Amino acid sequence: MKTTYNLKYIWMISLVAAMGGLLFGYDWVVIGGAKPFYEVYFGLTGSDNAWLAGWAMSSALAGCLGGALLSGAVSDRFGRKKILVGAAVLFTVSAIWTALAGNFDSFIIARIIGGIGIGLASNVSPMYIAEISPPEMRGKFVSINQLTIVVGVLAAQLVNLGIYNANPVADDATAEIILNSWAGQYGWRWMFAAEAIPAGLFFLMALLVPESPRWLLTQSRMERARGVLAKIGGSSFADAEVAGIHASLAGEQGKPRIREILTPRFIRILCLGVFIAVFQQWCGINVIFNYAQEIFEAAGYDVSGMMFNIVITGVVNLVFTFVAIKTVDRWGRRPLMLLGSGGLMVTYGILGACFYFELKGIFVLVAVLVAIACYAMTLAPITWVLLSEIFPNRIRGAAMSLCVSALWIACFALTVTFKPMNVALGASGTFWLYGLICMVGFWVIHRWIPETKGKSLEEIERELVDRNVEIHHDK
Repeated sequence: MKTTYNLKYIWMISLVAAMGGLLFGYDWVVIGGAKPFYEVYFGLTGSDNAWLAGWAMSSALAGCLGGALLSGAVSDRFGRKKILVGAAVLFTVSAIWTALAGNFDSFIIARIIGGIGIGLASNVSPMYIAEISPPEMRGKFVSINQLTIVVGVLAAQLVNLGIYNANPVADDATAEIILNSWAGQYGWRWMFAAEAIPAGLFFLMALLVPESPRWLLTQSRMERARGVLAKIGGSSFADAEVAGIHASLAGEQGKPRIREILTPRFIRILCLGVFIAVFQQWCGINVIFNYAQEIFEAAGYDVSGMMFNIVITGVVNLVFTFVAIKTVDRWGRRPLMLLGSGGLMVTYGILGACFYFELKGIFVLVAVLVAIACYAMTLAPITWVLLSEIFPNRIRGAAMSLCVSALWIACFALTVTFKPMNVALGASGTFWLYGLICMVGFWVIHRWIPETKGKSLEEIERELVDRNVEIHHDK
């Protein structure tokens, strides 16, 4: 008999968990709009302060890595719900603290706290959604997390633009004029402070969602787990899920340790997860988001044109994330990952040619938008779907922690190497290099990535770990 799911309930708890993604996106992008103003306020302008300016921009990454490493141990020990609540607290504290920072050290501490929140949310939010979602709809629901990240990015772009336009500063204004302007004293603070509103809502709503039933069963809390599962899909669904989860946990005692995850039984699937996480960053798309100003400036756009184009990239990112949600459980994970890596490889080749032959303006804009669209409907959401699916119940928290940590290290490496590579290779050579990386990614995905569409987490575990067989795409 076909199971009838309580979709309203699943949507509700998935959207609450995915608010961690929204705050992740907002916190990650808001600093770009505030940068011209807090740098003047804290005296970070000039070549002598280049390192400090870079530290201000990237300090949240230190928190991201710390939060990601921490999340594995604490989510397996304390559960998914408590970590979601904790991340909400960190986002709220970071938003208010950054807005009130009176000196540079205080600003950095606040940014690191926000980074820890990002690290926790980027690990636990998709994992929690995967653990409460029905198998045939899991891709759609986990992709909601990426959708909220994109919404958070666009919200930060719009908030930054709105606050700046309230009291704009002339393009040719000196550092002294900027410092003494409303934007230089207060505007950048409001950009950060605005995050406290969704962060506070996330905290209140996270208190209301249930704990992950799969985590509850690892703690031998069967009645609570069965109650959550019954609310999701009824008594028969709950009985079947409990039996399957118990079978996957049979013979597994004690808490997972890192050395256990690195045993031959798990190492292959862990390496695959790390590759997926690193490739999502090294495919190069975040360079477009982080250095959009420089890219569009090199393409010949003025300040107003750059600001407009940046918002357009956010809109395209949002629209094509909806495409991913629509297709992930129809087309499958593997075809979308192949489409993303292959599409970016071709698009980067065209984008590199635009810079090589000095084709500026609309040519570069179209190529950038195609790249973002391709990424938004493939690698961006599907990476999180796969990472939340491929690990066994017992080690899921710890294994995802390692993979998300690798993702943030890769993000840092991508960010800090773009400018030196751009100088050494030129814009054309840099994008061609990213195209080559995407070619390698395409080959690995074609050779090793399994298709997990429509399978329960326990079925995936049996196929990838217990049977120790290679999963090929459906023929």
